[in-house]
Parts: sequence; C-alpha cells; structure tokens
Amino acid sequence: MDITTHRARITGPVDYLSDSGRRQHIPIGPCLVECLSGRLIDIAWGSCGQSSVALPVEEIEAARDSGRLVLLD
Repeated sequence: MDITTHRARITGPVDYLSDSGRRQHIPIGPCLVECLSGRLIDIAWGSCGQSSVALPVEEIEAARDSGRLVLLD
C-alpha cells in the first residue's frame, strides 16, 4: 500500500462525523494529509497528531478548492 503524506493547514471549517454521530469541525491550524489507496484521505491534527479522521476524496478536494484546506508541500 502506498501512502503519501503532505503538510497542510486548515483555514476554515472542515466538517466530519464524530464517533458519537455529531458533526464536528477539524480545528483551524496545522495538520497532515495522508493519501491512502482508495477513495479515503486521512487528516491528522493535534500537537502530537493524536486526532484523525478519514474523509472521502471529494470532501477533501472541495475543502482544498474553497481554500479551507491549504497544502503546504
């Protein structure tokens, strides 16, 4: 399995569905974007990368296209 990791920054609301079923936002700030094989992309955030969520490629592309997710490399 090939995994590509990018440094990125969340600049606006990027929603995800939490384990409790509630809609939450990935916090504004630095994150890592890991492109996994398939249709999911993992976003990791937190001071030690302790929080993460896998989102469909389409949601990540929409966040990037709107400027809410900025790839830094």
